[in-house]
Amino acid sequence: MIRNRGTKDRLKIVRQLDAFPKIPEKYQTSSKIGGTLSVLSRALIIYLLLKEIVYYLDSNLIFKFKPDTDMDAKLKIHIDLTVATPCRSIGADILDSTNQNVFSFGVLEEDDTWWELCPEQKAYFEYMQHLNDYLREEYHSLASVIFKEMVFKRDHNVVYSLPERTTKPNKPYDACRIHGTLTLNKVAGNFHITGGKSLHFPQGHVHISALFDETTHNFTHRINRFSFGDATAGIVHPLEGDEKILHESSMMAQYFIEVVPTDIETFLSNVKTFQYSVKENIRPIVIFKDHDKGSHGVPGLYFKYDVSALKVIVEQDRENVVQFIVRLCSITAGIIVICGIINAIIQEIRDILLKWIYPEIHSRQTESQKSKRFNAPSVDAIKVINKNEPIKTSNLLFNNAHVDADVTYNFTVKQ
Repeated sequence: MIRNRGTKDRLKIVRQLDAFPKIPEKYQTSSKIGGTLSVLSRALIIYLLLKEIVYYLDSNLIFKFKPDTDMDAKLKIHIDLTVATPCRSIGADILDSTNQNVFSFGVLEEDDTWWELCPEQKAYFEYMQHLNDYLREEYHSLASVIFKEMVFKRDHNVVYSLPERTTKPNKPYDACRIHGTLTLNKVAGNFHITGGKSLHFPQGHVHISALFDETTHNFTHRINRFSFGDATAGIVHPLEGDEKILHESSMMAQYFIEVVPTDIETFLSNVKTFQYSVKENIRPIVIFKDHDKGSHGVPGLYFKYDVSALKVIVEQDRENVVQFIVRLCSITAGIIVICGIINAIIQEIRDILLKWIYPEIHSRQTESQKSKRFNAPSVDAIKVINKNEPIKTSNLLFNNAHVDADVTYNFTVKQ
């Protein structure tokens, strides 16, 4: 009966195509030193690979500048501030260079409240004030850390909320909280809070009580939130946590704001937000008097903003994936090769010292290694072949002929 050897022949050809032939175990010598180095090398490889992966994920950031051509986009402004004057005596308005109707931007809510904060609100505001002061002072040294938080944080939304008041003072309202979100044109504008309610006209607006009422207003203010664009973690807003105590009456506080569009592009997300820088000027105003001294104007809070013509693009500086894989392979191969060299050097030094100090032990170990290498049979393993004992063989080569079937041959051992 002839068997089909086609499958085995094909497997044999595939095995011969191995690009990394293995050394037979009989030619390998195991030792405690080699085993220890193997364990240490594997642990070192795992550690370095993990560090390399973390370094690859925690890439550097590149800051670029380019002209902002997206002029049709809208600009959101988030406002939450408290003025130490009742709501009935002040009004908030916003105008931009397009002279668009202010009602199309949105509506800000005005809530009567007290200037004095409850203990929970005071603790929250002081913490936010301290944090923002530190970030503003150390911004240049912390910029990379702040932007990396934005890059690797999937949920970019941040909730700004002052805790609810737990205790209410037993006195009339003495302050007004103005809060809300407006959607503006991406042009220069002026958000202001002045005395009296406003009356809007096609060409602008006028605050009524400011024309007939000469009473002073207290524009001491506390800013809990003042930001542009969508809420994004990591962006420092300079005005948040700011509190100005104006001891004199009829004061004008001006804030000149430069808004910079910022795009944060990562492999996982693309965030479009805004940063801004601010300069401030506070001066007293004496109505209808001393105009020659430059003290003319209308008391109030003025936030004059303008959008920069350049935008900042923050990108990750990450190498190609192929280069990353090649570096991982080079780390693994390099450690294995170096450990092999160290193992050979230590073994050679050990053999030299053993041959010099204990030559008998060295000779026995050498003979033992040779016997293992060439598979020398021991005396107990030798079998005596009986006379006329049949030997069963398979796939023997006789006269260069391949025998496929299992054949039994009888051999006679001469004495």
